[in-house]
Amino acid sequence: MRLGPIPGEWIDRSREVSFEFEGRRAQGFAGDTISSALWAQGQRVLGRSFKYHRPRGVLSLANHDANVIVQQGGRLNVRADVAQLEPAARLTAVNTFGGLQRDRAAVLGRLSSFLPVGFYYKAFYTRRLFPMWERMFRALTGLGRIDFTTPHIRTAKRYDFCDVLVIGAGPSGLSAAVAAAEAGARVVLVDENARPGGSGFYQLGGDDQQRAPTQALLDRAQRLPRLQILDATCAVGYYKDYWVPLVDADKMTKMRAKAVVVAGGAYEQPAVFRNNDLPGVMLASAAQRLIYRYAVQPMRRALVLTGNDDGYVAALDLARAGVQLAAIVDLRAQAPESAAARAAIERGVLIVPGACVYQALADPGTAALQGAQVCRLDADGRPDRATLRSYDCDGLVMSVGWAPAAGLLYQSGATMRYDAGAEQFVPGELPEGVFACGRVNGVFALERRMADGRRAGLAAAAHAGYGQPSAPKVEVEVRAASHPWPIVAHPQGKNFVDFDEDLQLADLENAAQEGFDNIELLKRYSTLGMGPSQGKHSNMNGLRVLARLTGQTPQQVGTTTARPFFHPVPMSHLAGRGFVAERRTPLHARHQALGALWMPAGVWMRPEYYARPGASRIECIQQEARRVRTALGIIDVGTLGKLDVQGPQAADFLERVYTGRYRKMKVGSTRYAVMCDEAGLLIDEGVIARLAEDHYYFTTTTSGAANVYRELSRLNVMWQLDCGLVNLTGAHAAVNLAGPRCRQALQALTDLDLSGEQFPYLACRTGKVAGIAARLMRVGFVGEWGYEIHVAAEHGPALWDALMQAGQPHGIGPFGVEAQRLLRLEKGHLILGQDTDGLTTPFDVNLNWAVAMDKPFFIGQRSLKAIAALPRRQQQVPFMLAPGLQGPAPQECHLVIESGQIAGRVTSIYFSPHLARHIGLAFVRPDMAHKGRGFDIRLSDGNMVAAEICESPFYDPDNQRQRLEP
Repeated sequence: MRLGPIPGEWIDRSREVSFEFEGRRAQGFAGDTISSALWAQGQRVLGRSFKYHRPRGVLSLANHDANVIVQQGGRLNVRADVAQLEPAARLTAVNTFGGLQRDRAAVLGRLSSFLPVGFYYKAFYTRRLFPMWERMFRALTGLGRIDFTTPHIRTAKRYDFCDVLVIGAGPSGLSAAVAAAEAGARVVLVDENARPGGSGFYQLGGDDQQRAPTQALLDRAQRLPRLQILDATCAVGYYKDYWVPLVDADKMTKMRAKAVVVAGGAYEQPAVFRNNDLPGVMLASAAQRLIYRYAVQPMRRALVLTGNDDGYVAALDLARAGVQLAAIVDLRAQAPESAAARAAIERGVLIVPGACVYQALADPGTAALQGAQVCRLDADGRPDRATLRSYDCDGLVMSVGWAPAAGLLYQSGATMRYDAGAEQFVPGELPEGVFACGRVNGVFALERRMADGRRAGLAAAAHAGYGQPSAPKVEVEVRAASHPWPIVAHPQGKNFVDFDEDLQLADLENAAQEGFDNIELLKRYSTLGMGPSQGKHSNMNGLRVLARLTGQTPQQVGTTTARPFFHPVPMSHLAGRGFVAERRTPLHARHQALGALWMPAGVWMRPEYYARPGASRIECIQQEARRVRTALGIIDVGTLGKLDVQGPQAADFLERVYTGRYRKMKVGSTRYAVMCDEAGLLIDEGVIARLAEDHYYFTTTTSGAANVYRELSRLNVMWQLDCGLVNLTGAHAAVNLAGPRCRQALQALTDLDLSGEQFPYLACRTGKVAGIAARLMRVGFVGEWGYEIHVAAEHGPALWDALMQAGQPHGIGPFGVEAQRLLRLEKGHLILGQDTDGLTTPFDVNLNWAVAMDKPFFIGQRSLKAIAALPRRQQQVPFMLAPGLQGPAPQECHLVIESGQIAGRVTSIYFSPHLARHIGLAFVRPDMAHKGRGFDIRLSDGNMVAAEICESPFYDPDNQRQRLEP
């Protein structure tokens, strides 16, 4: 229920917020989180667990667990504990089948005996049954449902710099930031919470006056002009040279600091006992946050389980909120003599030392907590069931220990040591310029945390060049804030160590028994700490369990590797503003005027086809292809990479980077070129033209231009050859003029002799076309007599206009990328990236003729020699479908099936209007690669279509049309 006004509460009672949860109307206030608003209304079951679909409620209220994750329209996996309530929000719990209250998948909890840790490694692996199990588990698992109609979310990225970055705005972080700023440093203080102050504003022991020290510190911080406070901002990782990404709701800020202070505090850890996950069982800090931040009474009657002095402080906070205290159960043999413990005794609260909670009891009607069984601990720390006693309660508050929020310290390269006195890992050695303070440093008392923060702040400012580190070191707490073994075994289990993954104590015991007794192996086998909260509430207890099972100390067991990101980061933030590099050729406006429909090709926009009134896409493409075969077509190929290499060793350079021979090429000739990487894999191809003895001009694929130029530049620097490389891709426009009437149309614009005798196939010439200086190459990607014409980019439109005008008497028309792909397929030419993949070698696609294995050296040669000695993995073949195919045709990437097994895949397929049938290219097993061999292609609906391997080229197999004058 909602309490009366609380000093410093985060809610605005003047602004009510209506929303919907699981189809029911609910109310909250501005400033509420989803969880706090629902808890205030008496809703106890807020979510379902991942594996067993057990009912769950509030645990940490701090984004340290995945108990309460909801979907809000198109926003999936919203952390309800920390997500601000929004007006008119429609919220549903994730991971349910039939809704939160009647989740049909809850039956899995009854089958837990058959689903032990690692069961997925041991079962469901038969080839026959695996597809069925895979479909079932894919349906059962996964959080949230993707709404493909959700608008693209674009988030900004920005860059910032500071002298000192302080992470964590609790008492120690505030103290560090104030000290550094007062020393003259420019300080940025970040905190993941909606407001700064941390535990200084909610661990008060029922006394509102305890807010004063933290409030005074915050007031000082807000008056300092060199101190910037960023709340609701997470420091999600640490990278080299004090580089920390900061994520808020709208953007990611890449912060570069001169020094970093980590004051992230510590995560409160749950106790482990049967049914410790029932709604109503929560961490003490969660109850305190509900009270002081959101003015919510966490429960009516509470049982407090503690193993430290903080539990008594929490009990007083509960009493201040009107909660009746059933008892304080202390795992320690004796109650402490602290002021909070004395105050609890004075209030008449029952203290039960040397005892544990044996199990929590659920209300059969609501599935929430209705009571708990408590028993004494014997001399060996085991529960004495003979002393069991039941307590009625609707809330069970756990305060048994802490785990340092040391993820960023680990990522910075810090080493941690286990302090047996504090029962906590604390920093052992910190990298230069990285500092830690507060609870992460093993310091818990409020005054000592502030002193530790001041020490760290002054040291960080001095490292950044401001003042001297003058504050004394603050030692680790002598009295442990964490209990060494807050874990109670139970023969019936359901004593959860990891709430995200539904991992029980027995799961970890079984994993260790099976040999996974290293902390990294245990993590991977059991999935401990691999859920959405990444072990924030579970890693420390898991480590303690493994230490006891193996007879080691926590220091010997060690911790798992901490990697970025430290907090969950939305994919939209990683994607950023969604910049899509888009380049346009100099002829873009001409294509637009002709009705081009655009498609991306690498970073370029190219005409897919040119629309005609009343004609379908397929009709337009086929008409463009017919025009090239029967008359004259023109296509913009300015997107090709265009590189120029000159110098005495230009030929040597090309011999090294391409697989063929180019040293003996005649001036005025061109040659096809293939490029491989060091592994012998095909990465690019193009055409090389020799313009002079020491001058070559060559093209690359559209998508590979930038990468090829970058790699060739690197190699040229490394090899130190006497040649220079220039990237002319953007400086030149290029068109391909192709068709049987090509020569007649072009001859009207140039004085060059275009006859087959003077300008043969694969020759290149320089001259003028329509008065424009140009380089011309007789190449034939589409299989017709054609010229590729390259000019300076600024003259591209003029060249296009002149060619279109000169070609009008010959039936000229533009053709787009799809028509070009059809035409090249009729000639059996491959497209890199479509007919190849990341493992394709030249041998796989019948390019052996383009690879000079007897050259002294080229990149990839050694690998290709090794590959040539191995059995071939796949072979590309041309194929045809039967004429007059009825029904849908195969598509690219459809699988080739042989004897019920996958034997390959289709890489290209088109219907050829010139051959009146479907043709294509496919990868198949080498033993299948011979003419006349039939095979089946499986369609998306499971039906099969018969195909037959044939010869290539499909069209004009003797290549007469591109060699002989029409």
